[in-house]
Amino acid sequence: MKDFSDYRKNYSKYSLLEDELVKDPFDLFKIWLKMAEDDDKIDEPNAFTLSTVNKKNEPRNRVVLMKKLKQNGIVFFTNYDSKKGESIKKNKNVCLSFFWPSLEKQIIINGICSKISEKDSDDYFYSRPLDSQIGALSSDQSKEIPNRQYIEEKFERIKKSNVKIKRPTNWGGFFVEINEFEFWQGRSNRLHDRIVFSQSKNNSWDIKRLSP
Repeated sequence: MKDFSDYRKNYSKYSLLEDELVKDPFDLFKIWLKMAEDDDKIDEPNAFTLSTVNKKNEPRNRVVLMKKLKQNGIVFFTNYDSKKGESIKKNKNVCLSFFWPSLEKQIIINGICSKISEKDSDDYFYSRPLDSQIGALSSDQSKEIPNRQYIEEKFERIKKSNVKIKRPTNWGGFFVEINEFEFWQGRSNRLHDRIVFSQSKNNSWDIKRLSP
């Protein structure tokens, strides 16, 4: 057995106080995202953990990449027939978590998922490198395959066929319309700052502090 009881980290880099807040959580999100982009220790500042619940009410997490930040939400891309795609079909409520350890910051987001337009999915798909396009055609994401060789050979067959690549109809973008942000800032003595922005009925944001 491995015991992690003695692992300790003191969080002391930043704070998140009421007089530092902005009215719109998207503005604070952009500020923190820019800090992550400027941090050499963070390879993919746009990476987040996506949590979904399937038809059996079983939760599942995985890391995906934010590709667009819009006025009221974010966009990511995937195979609609994947496990996350199938779960979203059954339950459009999702939870996202951005965690940047070197900044001692985390943002937990709740929102509602919906497919973006086919045109927007096309625009992004054809902006990707050709090998990435072929990869999307090669993979029936989340489906069982016999071995690694199977998928590599399928990729090479498509690449050598010289057939014009078309976006698979089951591959595209999801838009997450955000209705709640929780900004977590690590602090000393585990007295972390937790500020929640919840969207109200008049499209303004209610702000509250949570106990760490």
